[in-house]
Amino acid sequence: MWKLDKISKNDVTIVLPTLNEEKAIGLVIDELRKAGYNNIIVVDGYSSDKTVEIARSKGVKVIFQKGKGKNKAIKTAVKYVKTPYIVVMDADYTYPAKYIDKLIELAEEYDEIIGARIYGRKNIPLLNRFGNKILDITFNLLFGTNLKDVCSGMYLIKTNMARSINYEMSGFSLEVELAAHVASTTNKITDIPIKYRKRKGKPKLSKKHGFTILKDIIRLTWRYNPTFFIMIMGSIIIIPALIILSWVAIELIFFGIKHHVWAILGSTMATAGITSLTLAILSLYLKRMEYRIMQKITQKTML
Repeated sequence: MWKLDKISKNDVTIVLPTLNEEKAIGLVIDELRKAGYNNIIVVDGYSSDKTVEIARSKGVKVIFQKGKGKNKAIKTAVKYVKTPYIVVMDADYTYPAKYIDKLIELAEEYDEIIGARIYGRKNIPLLNRFGNKILDITFNLLFGTNLKDVCSGMYLIKTNMARSINYEMSGFSLEVELAAHVASTTNKITDIPIKYRKRKGKPKLSKKHGFTILKDIIRLTWRYNPTFFIMIMGSIIIIPALIILSWVAIELIFFGIKHHVWAILGSTMATAGITSLTLAILSLYLKRMEYRIMQKITQKTML
């Protein structure tokens, strides 16, 4: 466990996962060095272009990831990190290095700080923006957070926390797995607004990745808070219950036809759904209570 009086730039290792980023990697490394960050690791997914050659020419440590996908890249990289903090950045020049200082300012208070792409969103394709919004809403609902950009490719995370994660989700679901782990263990997660620039090189994220990430968010909810997952799924029964009860009411009011059995069925389903929803909300409150208790225990331990 590291103990720091004040976090410096030397306490941070910048991890750059790469795959065919020859147009951007040199610019990213130069910008990081100019900002005062010299602990840089490029973890490469076996690029077929000059990415590795350019990175090495800049005097940066290059390692090759074990397995495919961004999640395997970070899992490999954390084994080589010797500092208490890690900043992960996409190596496509979209994330300005100047914002790392802002991430560090909150590093003592939080286990993960995400750089939310608030400015320069015009550089994100419209469909991707819509998809990211759906993913943010879903994640915040299921994990009780208030994050603005859970899929951002720039974030600071404590090294100890990064090493405690299983890295089981595939590829681009890495960011939601990290956020889900932090949100479900310590809940010390937040974000800051940053600018997003136009990328250098060809994009790798496609429409199908959005559906994969959404699926993985649901899987992560099952893993970290199964009670909430079961109860929120059970509450969906409210929808057909309201449809049935509305139909029964219309039949009775406008046509004088009584559907006793359907009315009982709809009422029973509505009751079950409301009960499930109440228990789901209660499970979130219990989770918050758990966080507060753990924080107090940690504070007392440190005294």
